[in-house]
Amino acid sequence: MFAKALVLALALVGSNAFAPGFQSGFAGTRAVQHTANRRITGPMMGGNEKQLKSRIASVTNTRKITEAMRLVAAAKVRRAQQAVLATRPFSETLQSVFSGLISRLGQESIDLPLLESREVKKVTLVVMSGDRGLCGGYNSFIIKKSEARIKELTGQGIEVELVTVGKKCVGYFAKRDTPVLKAFDMGQAPTADEASKISDMLLASYLAGETDCVEIMYTQFVSLIASNPSVRTMLPLSPSGIEAEGDEVFQLTTKDGQFSVESESKPPAEAADFPKDMIFEQDPLQILNAILPLYINGQMLRMLQESVASELAARMQAMQAASDNAKTLKTDLSREYNRARQAAVTQQIMEIVAGASAATE
Repeated sequence: MFAKALVLALALVGSNAFAPGFQSGFAGTRAVQHTANRRITGPMMGGNEKQLKSRIASVTNTRKITEAMRLVAAAKVRRAQQAVLATRPFSETLQSVFSGLISRLGQESIDLPLLESREVKKVTLVVMSGDRGLCGGYNSFIIKKSEARIKELTGQGIEVELVTVGKKCVGYFAKRDTPVLKAFDMGQAPTADEASKISDMLLASYLAGETDCVEIMYTQFVSLIASNPSVRTMLPLSPSGIEAEGDEVFQLTTKDGQFSVESESKPPAEAADFPKDMIFEQDPLQILNAILPLYINGQMLRMLQESVASELAARMQAMQAASDNAKTLKTDLSREYNRARQAAVTQQIMEIVAGASAATE
């Protein structure tokens, strides 16, 4: 009798429980309803499975968003690299002319205000962060580095004022004791005009004697998975430092279907060869005075571009990690949903078997 009941139960469930699009019920599902015509209703959808399906759909949509944000950041990294490559010939020529003029002057004393070292009583610290979040620890790292530098300078009795670039550091330091001289937005594609506004303000402050040293806190681009919060002294300049400064160019490529970075080291630009009998219409010192602001503008633009590239690379990694976590979470939720569904189907079969056995007695 039990075998007949089981066959009857499987026949009844076969048209519902194992049909495409079937949705299982929960423990309290009504499996059998004895009515006048002995009609049997199918299983009803339970709340637990509904919640799991809703979470699976939500995680799937979230993964699509994070993956799209990762690809957008990759496209912006490529654009930032193209901007660096476009400005490199100008900076190389500028450095070459500067080195050539320094060599031409030889042992003569160079009287340039931007090369003059003075006693440091006040430092202007330029802090570069991002305008947006969702980029891992990019913003917090540069803010912590800046806080450490401010503490170090104030511990030596040096006055510190800030120039902030990026909304994240603006919002942070606006609530702190260190005075903020001026704030700028970072943006996603720094231009020469934006760099000139910052550097011109810093040059005017330095030449007017309002500050004795200008330091830049920016994030140096190392690779897609690593960046280095760095501090660099912009003013006063060091002639030997300018002459010996090399460069490193990064290219975003794909390898085995994954994003990767290739770096190429560039040696310092060779000094321009000015013959001894060459006559300059202007004094070489005047030419140097005109070149140095251009050099500073170029360096400011380069640091802005490196900071943006580091932010975008950090966002790529953060969105990649979010996509991987969403994929793992979806797998776990799908497994939990299948278990709940199988348990509900098993219970329904047992209830139907029990009901069919009672009906045949």
